[in-house]
Amino acid sequence: MQQLKYQLKNIRRDKLCLLTFLLPIIVGIAINLLPAINFQTISELSFGCIKNDLPEEDAAWLLQNGNLTEFETKDKLEDAVNDPATQMIGVLRSESGICTVLSGDELELYRTIGKTLPQLYENSGKETVFLKTVVPITADYDGLKFLLIVITLITAMFMGCTFNSMNIIGEKEDGIAFVNQILPMNTQTYILQKLALGFLGGIISTSVTAFLCIKINFKQIIPFFLLIVLAVYIASLIGLFIGYASSGMMMGITYIKMIMIVFLAFPVLIYLMIPAGSTIYLLSYLLPSSAAFYGLMDLLSGQAESLWINLMILAGHTVIWNFVFLYLSKYRTKKVHQI
Repeated sequence: MQQLKYQLKNIRRDKLCLLTFLLPIIVGIAINLLPAINFQTISELSFGCIKNDLPEEDAAWLLQNGNLTEFETKDKLEDAVNDPATQMIGVLRSESGICTVLSGDELELYRTIGKTLPQLYENSGKETVFLKTVVPITADYDGLKFLLIVITLITAMFMGCTFNSMNIIGEKEDGIAFVNQILPMNTQTYILQKLALGFLGGIISTSVTAFLCIKINFKQIIPFFLLIVLAVYIASLIGLFIGYASSGMMMGITYIKMIMIVFLAFPVLIYLMIPAGSTIYLLSYLLPSSAAFYGLMDLLSGQAESLWINLMILAGHTVIWNFVFLYLSKYRTKKVHQI
């Protein structure tokens, strides 16, 4: 207990640790206070046309599918379409109906929509018979808000890494690390003492953030708790690796930022850009944060089967990382005694 009190006192002096603990909670409060915002409107289609060029029915059809902005001349319309800050699709009247004006540097999604828009408009006037299937919404989150919540939770889980690494680096700079090397305790006890603060802090930060951001039903409590425990434990363990490998505070901060970028950015980019089941997608599981990220996405979307698969992968990472750290700790202790 005395050791934990000292570690907590040492951590309170580090603003980076306090910021890492509080930032996910602050973001969670912000998300919770803005429930009325529809994040889908951020990605709503934007069309542009020349004033009085399109018939009223054409303009009404475009308004049903996005925003429509009128410009005085064709040159002004082309300038707006070519503006890198926009993803506007220009629409002009043609003999067959409408034609589109594209800049050429749009996202692939908007380029595809722009190329197919005339055909979509032509087909809109044809009578078609089709069956409608209503798919119930399993969660009240839209896409972008959904992703923002998961990124915030992953950031909260990473807090234990910062706590533990800063704690060990601080002990090195204060000379306490030399005292710890001769204390009469085994490797397992020492590791548990070092893991405890970062692990408990990560659990608290993630739990508070989750309470503010998401609604979990009774069936999801156990898998969500297991996901938090495993992910926070791995993050705390990685913090010990960073602490031992860092020669000073600046080097430790550099390692933390590099690992944080890799652990957060890669799963998000792969999730957005790579189809599930592909080779690259499967290789992303080499990062423990990928299993945690995909598991959270499965949890919030109600995909129970995939969630348990990600939990098993995360448990496998826990065993491997724990074994590697124990082996390196025993080797390091043996080397110190030889000296």
